[in-house]
Amino acid sequence: MGEFLRLRRAAWFRIFNPVTQSEKFDAQGKFIVRYLPQLAKLPAKLLHAPWTARPMDLAAAGVTLGKDYPLPIVDHAQAREETLRRYAVVKS
Repeated sequence: MGEFLRLRRAAWFRIFNPVTQSEKFDAQGKFIVRYLPQLAKLPAKLLHAPWTARPMDLAAAGVTLGKDYPLPIVDHAQAREETLRRYAVVKS
């Protein structure tokens, strides 16, 4: 029974990253381009995280970060680590 409860608890604890979810479920970026047409000239692999694009790729697509698309507010890798750290404290 203890193993069942451990697995059950683990099943709800997920840390979703919007970039990886976007890459997984909309690899071509169709949803992104529909609502953010200013990113349409970027290669599909860069649509999910335009802030990671090289300056020359942004320039070629006519995208200026901070003007055409906002700079990131959250560093998801850092936020994930912080969440796991906090969860470990609560869990122990």
